[in-house]
Amino acid sequence: MDSIKTEIVVVGAGPGGYAAAFYAADLGMKVILIEREKKLGGVCLNRGCIPSKALLYATHQIVNSRESAHRGITFAEPKIEVDKLRAWKGSIIEKLAGGVASLAKMRGVTVITGRAYFEGSNKLRVETEQGQQFVEYDKAILAVGSAPAMPKAFDLGNPRVMTSTEALEVTDIPENLLVIGGGYIGMELGFVYSALGSKVTVVEAMDAILAGADADLARPVVANAKKSFKEIRLKARVTKMATVGKQIKVDSEFNGEKLSELYDRVLVSVGRVPNSADLGLENTKAVLDEKGFVKVNSQQQTDDPSIYAIGDIAGGILLAHKAHKEARNAIENIHGESGIFESIIPAVVFTDPELAWCGLTEVEAKEKGVAYVVSKFPWSASGRALSFDRTDGITKMLIDPETERVLGVGICGAGAGELIAEAVLAMEMGATVEDIALTIHAHPTLSETLMECAEAFYGHATHTFTKRKSAE
Repeated sequence: MDSIKTEIVVVGAGPGGYAAAFYAADLGMKVILIEREKKLGGVCLNRGCIPSKALLYATHQIVNSRESAHRGITFAEPKIEVDKLRAWKGSIIEKLAGGVASLAKMRGVTVITGRAYFEGSNKLRVETEQGQQFVEYDKAILAVGSAPAMPKAFDLGNPRVMTSTEALEVTDIPENLLVIGGGYIGMELGFVYSALGSKVTVVEAMDAILAGADADLARPVVANAKKSFKEIRLKARVTKMATVGKQIKVDSEFNGEKLSELYDRVLVSVGRVPNSADLGLENTKAVLDEKGFVKVNSQQQTDDPSIYAIGDIAGGILLAHKAHKEARNAIENIHGESGIFESIIPAVVFTDPELAWCGLTEVEAKEKGVAYVVSKFPWSASGRALSFDRTDGITKMLIDPETERVLGVGICGAGAGELIAEAVLAMEMGATVEDIALTIHAHPTLSETLMECAEAFYGHATHTFTKRKSAE
């Protein structure tokens, strides 16, 4: 069979893959985009970021309706139609996936639906419904992402034991839900199901929820989770699971006791694993690390000069916006515009309240021996936060005591995921804390908390009293 020849082939059409294909096409390159599923967009659009945020928004309306009585506004108890909720979520996915497909067509990107397998460093075999198709290319970009981890001990072959993929389908509302793992996915979905009416228990092996964030920033999330969930168990371990009728029997260890409990559903949220198997990478010079991620340099190039890797498959922080940036970095290097990836990557957890940070966390600064001063502004002093009863937030900055450059910013509160963008821009521009303090912010807004946090560093924040702190 004759091969199709192209300059660039992108394997995987998630937020990194289609961004790479579109950017390459915009620069005038001939591009083929290969995706094994019929809908473009990858995990993020179809089974991750987008559906989870839709469900978080929808269920937050339930919480809002129940918390408005003290304002003199009372609603009837919400009626939840699971089928309609699922259809609404699906309509959002369809619109976005259709939009990505349209943009590919407008750019002249050839899309092939099928499973790709590397025959060599410059040749792919694609298994399609119509049969095999071979593609010869100058450069390949691997963007096949990752999948939810499912330890063998938990894999009962029972649909009541879910990963995030199944949990986002919301096939029903379990009375009792166990969430194994207190990371961002487990906590986000915990809030979704709690709002829908499930009694949620979270089991976390470590001694903290959302361990990647500073403890003071995660504290408001944990406090709200304790009110919303049935229970949060830290330093707890699930030892065994088994099917018992229409429930899952879970054996665990917590506080020195052995527990045996029944749950209607179990969500396993213990991380993600790279989709690096069965790609034929052994036929190339690309190398995997001990966890199965593809090794790349600062230009996203693998050990094979013809193959680049971006997004989750390349390891590091597994975030869609990181994949998008890496896509541009890879294409620019292929196009002859030398560059390396040194950008500030924000992290956002869409819990209630939201949690976001960029740059150094306090934990990282201490581990690296970086001198810093902390400045904080409590949202209890924010007029805007008071106006909609969300004073449970905090804005925090890490500042270099010598240069006054901003080293890191963390925000916990309603809309933190949007607010963090200002901090990312400030750090990308090399801003000092004074630059932020002198920038006029509209009043009354939550963005003012960044300005007043910066002012607090100097001891003159208008709406709170602070003293400048010395380096720790």
